[in-house]
Amino acid sequence: MSIKVLDTSDVEQQRTAIAGWEQQYAQMSAGRFHGRIVHAEFGAVEAYEERMNTRVEQHFHAPDNALVFSFDMADGALYLLDSKSQNTWVTPENYREVAVVVDLDLLGEDCHADSLEGLTLTPLRSQQSQLFGSWLSNLLGKLAESPEHSQELHLPHQLVEDCLFVLECSTRSEDRLRQKRLTQDRKIVGRVFELANAYPEDNFNVLQLAKVAGVSVRQLQQSFTQFTGLAPTAWLRLRRLNAAHRDLQRASPEETTVAEVAMHWSFWHLGRFSEAYRKLFNEQPKCTLQRRP
Repeated sequence: MSIKVLDTSDVEQQRTAIAGWEQQYAQMSAGRFHGRIVHAEFGAVEAYEERMNTRVEQHFHAPDNALVFSFDMADGALYLLDSKSQNTWVTPENYREVAVVVDLDLLGEDCHADSLEGLTLTPLRSQQSQLFGSWLSNLLGKLAESPEHSQELHLPHQLVEDCLFVLECSTRSEDRLRQKRLTQDRKIVGRVFELANAYPEDNFNVLQLAKVAGVSVRQLQQSFTQFTGLAPTAWLRLRRLNAAHRDLQRASPEETTVAEVAMHWSFWHLGRFSEAYRKLFNEQPKCTLQRRP
């Protein structure tokens, strides 16, 4: 077994803390970011706990050839993810999640795509889900303090069996109409996300975003509010602020200026950019630039 504990001060550190995931992170609420990852690896089985104090947009693909049992500690729901799962969502403030990642080869031929149909990215609830999430969080805390504790337990086998038992006890918590709306909102946000990724430096207006999403402006606004908690143009602006933040972290003050970075990301009024940046990241952009990587 190997275990690591990482305290982070930036979403980029948080994003890259666990290998195997294809992810993008962006900070979506004001304040200096603090995160923590506790990650334990037992060969074909991994377990981790993730904490983040600010709201964070996550876009991710789960690891190849893996089934992920993800437990949201706020509402006790279990979410199943596989390598085909692709999602964009915004976590709440003070987010906390524990998860078990299982290599599909360990589960054998019984686990295939058809058996998981309708279950991935869907909140599954049960009393066992809440109990297991709390137990796993406590276990990871103990392992972080005393890694030798793992030798007393048959942890890989136990984690897999417990997760499958929780899945068996869980039920879908949302009716079909609500699930249909969630799927529709996810698709609309996904189309806009693809546009923003293809043209990250551009500043699109709401009419352009609605056209790309193939919906009315009203539907676009409703889907974004329901799915991300943000208006679409506000969401796009926060993504560009995060991109500017990454560039300033990596740049040298001898080679670039705050104004150059701001204009590169379509912020044409330097005073407004600096104020928006300070509100989001709790420091002036010039301070980020002057701080060496």
